Amino acid sequence: MSSAAILFISFAILLLLNVPIALSLGVASVIAMLNLGLPLDMFPMQIYANIGKFALLAIPFFVLAGNTMEKAGISRKLIDLANKFVGHRKGGLAIVGVVTSCFFAAISGSGPATVAALGVIIIPAMINSGYEKGMSSALMATAGSIGIIIPPSIAFVVYGAIAGVSIGKIFISGIIPGLLMGVALIIASLILVKDMKIVDQQKATGREKWKVFIDAFWGLMMPVIILGGIYGGFFTPTEAAAVAAVYGILVGMFIYKTIGLKDLYKLLIDSAVGSAIVMFIVACAGFFAWFITTQGIADLASDFLLQVSGNKYVFLLIINVILLIAGCFVDATSALYIFTPIILPVALALGYDPIALGVVMTMNLAIGQVTPPVGVNLYVACGVSKVSLKEISVAVLPFVLASIVVLLLITYIPDIIMFLPNIAGVK
Repeated sequence: MSSAAILFISFAILLLLNVPIALSLGVASVIAMLNLGLPLDMFPMQIYANIGKFALLAIPFFVLAGNTMEKAGISRKLIDLANKFVGHRKGGLAIVGVVTSCFFAAISGSGPATVAALGVIIIPAMINSGYEKGMSSALMATAGSIGIIIPPSIAFVVYGAIAGVSIGKIFISGIIPGLLMGVALIIASLILVKDMKIVDQQKATGREKWKVFIDAFWGLMMPVIILGGIYGGFFTPTEAAAVAAVYGILVGMFIYKTIGLKDLYKLLIDSAVGSAIVMFIVACAGFFAWFITTQGIADLASDFLLQVSGNKYVFLLIINVILLIAGCFVDATSALYIFTPIILPVALALGYDPIALGVVMTMNLAIGQVTPPVGVNLYVACGVSKVSLKEISVAVLPFVLASIVVLLLITYIPDIIMFLPNIAGVK
């Protein structure tokens, strides 16, 4: 049996046995490696090589920054801010949920973190105001996936490290697609709530709006510092992540005063654990990717994909279908390591921009966060609202369709993705 067959069969069997994805990738790679008679001491060397990259240092810092701002109470302040401005409209709380997710996405860089931080507040508020339980949970689960599209995005950091592209450039490229996804979710929400008996909220006064804006100001400055620092040339994305983490701690301890020394210790532990989980996935998925690349499996798959697709438009349709299906079973980090070595050479051969490709791949995998059976955002939302997986899986369909419309739009009109980096001259 060929090494490729052993690799993928072992991986599939381990997944069916419910072994965690990261471990499945690592163990399958080791089995295939032993079959070829390769020395086992290559395994730790490759594992270290996969995580020993300067760009990946941004991950633990962004995880710490997101956790810190969540602990500081910024999620509640962002919700209050959006609520005062648009909460009084028909379907206002649905709009608040999406708008706040876009703001929080610019802080957390993680889909599940966005759902967890905002869902615990917004989902009960929506249900109490007359929104259907399944619809409320599904909306926040899908809106949370914007967390890996709007920068800073851990998925973009991973793609940048794999593809060797500018992380700063792919960061700014994700802004418009993320906002378009937010708009699509708002439109879908407003259509769904037309026949619901929603309790109207009182319109806020100008003074109330100003008060909540001032209260949320320091939290709103986080993405300004991150993106402004990167594109102002003050620091790299990795350095921006470290600055953001320190800024979040200072804001939480000395301005909002919601973080004490005991809280800081727990924050550091939680962030270390969260970062370790991501880096373990990166290490094992990277080894899997290294194996399929060095054994020529990626080249064979790329050649086959190029022959089957024939032209750029068919190729783009095929990769969207593949990634949407993959997103149902594999997390974003693992999928990027598995598919980027296969898809990127074909995209380059067909003249498709690697930055645009990274955004398209990430949006596919963002949608995958809300598609069962491994839609992590769905499970987080279910935990918050106590709704069944079956109910939320049905309720999420309109939001998935709205997201796919945006996906197809940016896929076939990549100028939408490249507009901001082009006018900003980001290299």
